[in-house]
Amino acid sequence: MKRPRCSIFVLMKIPRRPDTSLESRVTSALAEAHRHGRGAVTNLSGRYERQLRETFDDGWGEPDELPPFRTETTFERAVTIITKNESPDIPFDRSINPYRGCEHGCTYCYARPSHAYLGLSPGLDFESRLFAKPNAAELLTREIAKPGYQPREIALGSNTDPYQPIERRYRITRQILEVLYAHDHPVTIITKGALVTRDIDLLAPMAEKGLARVALSITTLDPALARKMEPRATIPARRLDAVRQLSEAGIPTAVLMSPIIPAINDHEIEALLEAVAQAGAKEAHSILLRLPLELRDLFREWLLTHFPGKMRHVMSLVQSTRGGADYRAEFHERFRGTGPYAEMIQKRFRLALERNGLSKRGMGRLRTDLFRPPVLPGQQLSLF
Repeated sequence: MKRPRCSIFVLMKIPRRPDTSLESRVTSALAEAHRHGRGAVTNLSGRYERQLRETFDDGWGEPDELPPFRTETTFERAVTIITKNESPDIPFDRSINPYRGCEHGCTYCYARPSHAYLGLSPGLDFESRLFAKPNAAELLTREIAKPGYQPREIALGSNTDPYQPIERRYRITRQILEVLYAHDHPVTIITKGALVTRDIDLLAPMAEKGLARVALSITTLDPALARKMEPRATIPARRLDAVRQLSEAGIPTAVLMSPIIPAINDHEIEALLEAVAQAGAKEAHSILLRLPLELRDLFREWLLTHFPGKMRHVMSLVQSTRGGADYRAEFHERFRGTGPYAEMIQKRFRLALERNGLSKRGMGRLRTDLFRPPVLPGQQLSLF
């Protein structure tokens, strides 16, 4: 006779998170089979929710019999598509994100807290409940056709990856590039997806005109570590091959070792920069681990699951670079940190750049003088 089943989903109408230790939350976390191939360990509610949800085993059910998380994609009819920022430490002031959420499941992703604005969890929801913007190319055409529009470099991939797995199906990034290509508009792509090589036919002629460049994010050369850190991203070897293909096509290609995580992947700095230089990259940059908002709890849960013996050591090093806190968001400091450990990382990175002939200064600005605004139906052509 089967014993009765009881749901392990609990609804708690309380103002803040339940007062449970990190260890107990991870011990009662979703079964591995349930979250197989995902980066986050739990799916705790976002910071704006009045009702907080947490899973736990009540002793009656079998957590390993739960159905696995499936990727769900919802179409979002965006109103605008170009996002602008005034951050003084970011080299671009406008960007486009074809998707919300990211299936790559990178445990360290600084964009995870943005899912809380949608009433969803920055944990497993962020990597399994995605939003696609099918009207992105149409909106882009309208926005760059507006009278008085001044072209500047647009970054694709500033918040979520434009070449995450669902791009193969929806091709929204491709459609955006087709608009930029047709009107000679400059673009920078930031991704860890080898799918970017699909669009070399657009990017190569744009790069020849000084209109395009690509930055590949490579955090580790170790495929086993990559599966833990970024479970659904392209494996490191394929990303290196993507660097090689882009470089051979004449597309300026940089590599981002982002993030550098103390005591997890920091030992790979020298080997990784040597590998990307051999693949043809011209420059490389690094960002020290950032833990804003909910990410600080999600990252601790991940550490306790995959590196339990290192958790205290890793967090001690992280806090040593952030003035004793988990994170500090000051401009010009947030990407590199402060203190002896952060300075040591910067020095090692700089020396490895010099040893491998890589630049950290950037490739200069992309051209904007070639831009030709679209002519919308009913719109009068310019005489000049």
